Amino acid sequence: MFLLFVCLPTSCKRKIKDSDVESSLDTQSQTNHQHLDLITDLPENVNIPKGMKWIPGGVFYQGAVERDLIAMNHEKPRHKVAIHGFFMDSVEVTNAQFKKFVEETGYITLAERPVDWEELKLQLPPNTPKPHDSVLQPGSLVFKKTKSSVTNFRNYSQWWYWKIGANWRHPSGPDSSIDGKDKNPVVHIALEDAQAYCEWANRRLPTEAEWEYAARGGKNNMVFFWGNDKSKLTAYANTWTGEFPVYNDRADRAEHLMEVGKYPSNEYGLYDMAGNVWEWTEDWYNTEYYKSFGDQDLSINPKGAIKPLNPSNPYASEKVIRGGSFLCSDSYCASYRLSARMNAAPDSSTDHIGFRTVVSIDQLLSGTN
Repeated sequence: MFLLFVCLPTSCKRKIKDSDVESSLDTQSQTNHQHLDLITDLPENVNIPKGMKWIPGGVFYQGAVERDLIAMNHEKPRHKVAIHGFFMDSVEVTNAQFKKFVEETGYITLAERPVDWEELKLQLPPNTPKPHDSVLQPGSLVFKKTKSSVTNFRNYSQWWYWKIGANWRHPSGPDSSIDGKDKNPVVHIALEDAQAYCEWANRRLPTEAEWEYAARGGKNNMVFFWGNDKSKLTAYANTWTGEFPVYNDRADRAEHLMEVGKYPSNEYGLYDMAGNVWEWTEDWYNTEYYKSFGDQDLSINPKGAIKPLNPSNPYASEKVIRGGSFLCSDSYCASYRLSARMNAAPDSSTDHIGFRTVVSIDQLLSGTN
């Protein structure tokens, strides 16, 4: 529901002070390389959890490579990061997996709960009028094609609409279902829904650094997980091919969601790290975070900015999502690139955001998994 409002044109702006930027950056994780002591190899007698892959620890450069000419400023500069080895789901969490969680716990997702206007208005510009009660009903954002070409790609309301009754069980609205779609990634998942699943499964969401490190599959200087050749995109990812958002020519064999694992994996055996659905991370979205790192800084297992910061949407506290979705195209977001990052309100759900989980070695050794 929050995204319903922020998608609409607004003239509200706020000047960001230098002190705001400085206070919202996590510099405590920066350390000297000489103290580095990474978990790189899978410890003996530790079994890889079902459905997951071992991601060996190492050092990489997070952020856009020089040859990536369309990288955005919030992907720069590249900075050195060290990651302990961990386990990651080989595919995005599916409808079948989420259904099992719901059946065992009785969990109700955010998109299925009544809308609380008193809570919602706290996150909106002052004096935002209350919509009619007929609009303030449980639902979620659903993508729709436009009938003609789009010139203003900042006005998201041209292709997103609030659909009452849309949720993970009914991804296109109350008349739709997930019957026969057990292997599709679950969507219409808000951050707290993903976190609730993680708690049930004794797992967690990845940090942004973990996500990019795993997605790169050991390839430090590539634009895409398969290399630098963009012409191979349709063979490796489910994205938007054609004119966005008017028509999709299905050059990649898909127009909407695809079953997980239908495209080639990266070197670590991870599928759909580009396209299909965006994936939640635990990090706050902060446009200035990468700029906090110097050339000689090394960050070990960083957890991102300590505060959110987005001058373009100052009323929102957003999280980082990664990987792009079936809606990404050259003309729109091109977020099938390894360094691409996007912002999403934690209490928003759409039909192109899902998640995958990770497990740390210390979680296994401490018996919490």
